[in-house]
Amino acid sequence: MIGEHVIVGYTADAGGRDALALGAAIRRVTGGELTVATVYPPGSPGEAVEAQANLAHAAEELDGQPAEYITYESRGVGRGLSVLASRIRADLIVAGSADGGQRGRIGIGSTSDHLLHLSPEAVMLAPAGYRPPEEAGRLTLAYVHRPQCDAAVERVAQTALRLGVPLRLITLDLRTDDPGRLRDDLALAVRLAWEATGIEAEAEVAEGHDVAEALATLEWAPGELLVCAASEDAQPHRVFLGELAMKVLRAAPCPVTVLPRGFD
Repeated sequence: MIGEHVIVGYTADAGGRDALALGAAIRRVTGGELTVATVYPPGSPGEAVEAQANLAHAAEELDGQPAEYITYESRGVGRGLSVLASRIRADLIVAGSADGGQRGRIGIGSTSDHLLHLSPEAVMLAPAGYRPPEEAGRLTLAYVHRPQCDAAVERVAQTALRLGVPLRLITLDLRTDDPGRLRDDLALAVRLAWEATGIEAEAEVAEGHDVAEALATLEWAPGELLVCAASEDAQPHRVFLGELAMKVLRAAPCPVTVLPRGFD
């Protein structure tokens, strides 16, 4: 299940605090492990000391919640988090939004951009200013009829079953495809979730001239988490987010998780 071992990329700014709050919430829900990491560039003793100080601030933010704290030297934060996640066998990397983004939306910076195109583990991004509710809400999967999404239906349904939360499958009708075919594809995905877990998933087609307009027609519950599958262009066991999914991520009003290709 996603979140058995969560690693948070922590920075001493708003995005880092958002990521920390989200990662701690996921750990509470799954009962898994939490690692908080600060990455600093090589050959910078001063920044190594600052990284330690940042983790001390993170420990204060968590106020006694169980976590492991690691500083890690790397030429890039995204690369460092990816390598570190593999080494400690984390299955989910959580990062915050870049500075200057719209509140309530995910802003892509260099760290998240690296993770969204090369991470070997699932990636979860927190919207700017995000504060998680006390309880988990609902899992929503952005569905397109292709093998990666079909596999994700089963995995996400299993997670919803274990967490005891509803499952929703959505597809976007941007008025470029046959609406009837989109609904037929979604009905097949609902059946797939049922056959895998016995869950009766909700299904919604979001209509609009663009992604942002379509997502705005949907209701989003407190504690909602949106899940996207990696592109078919992704390398095996790597995240790679396609153009449409990237637009979904930027327009989403909740945290978004991207699964690597071949996620199990």
